[in-house]
Amino acid sequence: MIIREHYLAQIRPFYDSDLIKIITGIRRCGKSVIMKQALSELENDGKRCLFLDFDLRPVRKEINDADALLDHVREHLGDDKLYIFLDEVQNLEGWNEAVRTLRLWNTSVFVTGSNSKLLSREFTKELSGRYVSFRIKPFVYREALEYVKQLGREYSVIDYLVWGGFPAALEQPDTDALKRYLNDLNSTIIFNDLENRYRIRKTDVFERIVDYVLVSNARVFSAKSISDYMKGQNINVSVATVIKYLGYLKEAYVIEDVPLYSPKAKALLNYYYKLYDEDVSMNSIRASGNRFDLTHNLENVVLNELIYMGYEVSVYDNKGREIDFRAVKDGKIFLIQVAYSIAEEKAYDREFSAFACLDNTSKKILITNDEIDYSTSTVYHYRLRDFLMMDEL
Repeated sequence: MIIREHYLAQIRPFYDSDLIKIITGIRRCGKSVIMKQALSELENDGKRCLFLDFDLRPVRKEINDADALLDHVREHLGDDKLYIFLDEVQNLEGWNEAVRTLRLWNTSVFVTGSNSKLLSREFTKELSGRYVSFRIKPFVYREALEYVKQLGREYSVIDYLVWGGFPAALEQPDTDALKRYLNDLNSTIIFNDLENRYRIRKTDVFERIVDYVLVSNARVFSAKSISDYMKGQNINVSVATVIKYLGYLKEAYVIEDVPLYSPKAKALLNYYYKLYDEDVSMNSIRASGNRFDLTHNLENVVLNELIYMGYEVSVYDNKGREIDFRAVKDGKIFLIQVAYSIAEEKAYDREFSAFACLDNTSKKILITNDEIDYSTSTVYHYRLRDFLMMDEL
């Protein structure tokens, strides 16, 4: 497994903090691995560490409630700080009360987990004001590339646009096994976690909405537009229910919503969103045959990369003409348009015209999968394969 330094560098300054370190993110994105990498660093530095995996039945049998956990930790306390790592902690009854107590002792506490009992984003609700959270995402392309090299395999940019970056998906021996793994993961998240967690009764309606949203990534949505579409499919679902269902998907980090930025109002407009999949494989497993949506998956991948790089991202409204992303970091603003190819004249004109009437106070960038450099005097063209290896815009 690769060392995910990008995330460890964020967690490392809090190793000795009394704040609870929550490692969060969608299922199977590598949260437990990063926790163990932090533990390994501390052990190599001579620190005393205690690791408990509550996914293991022997651990749950020995430590079956909050009091048992506190008693177990007491046995390991000493003069030096004890670093406590609790994996899949939601499986322990009363875990939140125990963890709030542990942080008052001479300890540093790390927790992770997510399933039908507690979704990833919900951990922060259970520990209000006493935590610092770190959101982990599936592999970006450079991480996927590093991992498959360890496995002695290759993984092209096109492979990534189709099958994304869930770590265990890259380990599968062939495409059939990869699809099976991703479909099983999808079932675990949608059926097991969300439907059980929220006791969804109309599971057929929920699943139809989930399929529609995930296969339509990188599109503009409103709850009303989804409700109207479902009514056109003879499925009667209210706007309020759609909002509730989208909230469930966000709780589990299945989707990312990106708001519109209005330069006129100089503010985000929270009634308008584009929705993106946490990993493009969620689109691809819903594709018909091999008709994969590379165009929208490419835009989805660009968003994930921008978030990974630390940019605050919104959709930019250029006087009614949409620019895919407005990315901001350290006071620098970038306006980014994304297309699969601009080799054809119509596509070229369409993508460059999105930047019409804009001054040069913000850097204008076009990202495509073309090999030819289409940069102009005012717009920088980045080849996708180059962009995917960048640390900064």
